[in-house]
Amino acid sequence: MPDRAPQPVDRQLPTDEARDLISLVRDIAQREVAPRAAEEEDAGRFPRELFTLLSDSGLLGLPYGAEYGGGDQPYEVYLQVLEELAAARLTVGLGVSVHTLASYALAAYGTKEQQSEHLPAMLGGGLLGAYCLSEPASGSDAASLRTKAVRDGDDWVITGTKAWITHGGIADFYTVMARTGEEGPRGITAFLVPGDAEGLSAAAPEKKMGMKGSPTAQVHLDGVRVRDSRRIGEEGQGFAIALSALDGGRLGIAACAVGLAQAALDEALGYAAERRQFGRPIADFQGLRFMLADMATQIEAGRALYLAAARLRDAGLPFAKQAAMAKLHCTDTAMRVTTDAVQILGGYGYTADFPAERYMREAKVLQIVEGTNQIQRMVIARHLAGPETR
Repeated sequence: MPDRAPQPVDRQLPTDEARDLISLVRDIAQREVAPRAAEEEDAGRFPRELFTLLSDSGLLGLPYGAEYGGGDQPYEVYLQVLEELAAARLTVGLGVSVHTLASYALAAYGTKEQQSEHLPAMLGGGLLGAYCLSEPASGSDAASLRTKAVRDGDDWVITGTKAWITHGGIADFYTVMARTGEEGPRGITAFLVPGDAEGLSAAAPEKKMGMKGSPTAQVHLDGVRVRDSRRIGEEGQGFAIALSALDGGRLGIAACAVGLAQAALDEALGYAAERRQFGRPIADFQGLRFMLADMATQIEAGRALYLAAARLRDAGLPFAKQAAMAKLHCTDTAMRVTTDAVQILGGYGYTADFPAERYMREAKVLQIVEGTNQIQRMVIARHLAGPETR
């Protein structure tokens, strides 16, 4: 089957600098990311050298200030970069999103001294981050986490296990939420833990349905000792920091979902134009044309939704409800579109010779990470109707 190169997405970008940035990202995605995606995902290989390239290219700190090595880009531009990377390989797009999430606590709540000491390396020094909130017994109910940090002079001693950690075992730094006080959300504090800290280890990566190249693992903290200078924000502020980070992180997931869906649509379009049945391309058949039209419409709606939320964030306006809506809609869209892409390819779609089946397997996790889509519906409903009565 001849290859049919996908057409670039026609983007509304705010500046010439942003247009140049997207051109750079597309070039890296086409030259360095996409050609190796299928082989490396099948082998379960994480492309650490690609993240070094992305760091050297200034792509690991885009939404943060230039003062500390960031790109000073608005969120609406950063998210479109994620979309381009995820369309080439979800492991890469999601990895950049997780790194950005892991950097958020220090960038938004750290002291000037902390930021000066750590952010340059985190944003442009080739480091890779991980975000540690979930635990084996506290996923959606994150406020019930059990990992403890106990004060010992000028140090904190952290003990516990974190679960479902993207980049677990390979990250250079971990943003860790640990309990320092009372039960519930007010007793949680955030810490910046070095990846080589004594007592920190990771279990073997989880064996997953998709995204096999992105390591997801439990992270064990066995009496890990960190200085109080690595505490981020005030004692007891950690849960608020975590939720604030997740609002932006959900937009990252939404953008990655749109990128994955776009890749699936491009694959389906290419196949439908080349595959002939009954003497003509299958793209001529109305039933299939309507499927393609629905797929494209859902993708455009998702893109518009995440960009609208990003522009609220860039304007300093509340955007939590819109972030939840974007995460919900875009990830559900990715699941529908990738499933339809497999259907359009027929039997070929069910084989590993074409990427459609990988896209479908990868899409599923996006409905789960950084708050399941059931949790997103709860968040949206609370904004609409207020808290649940008990």
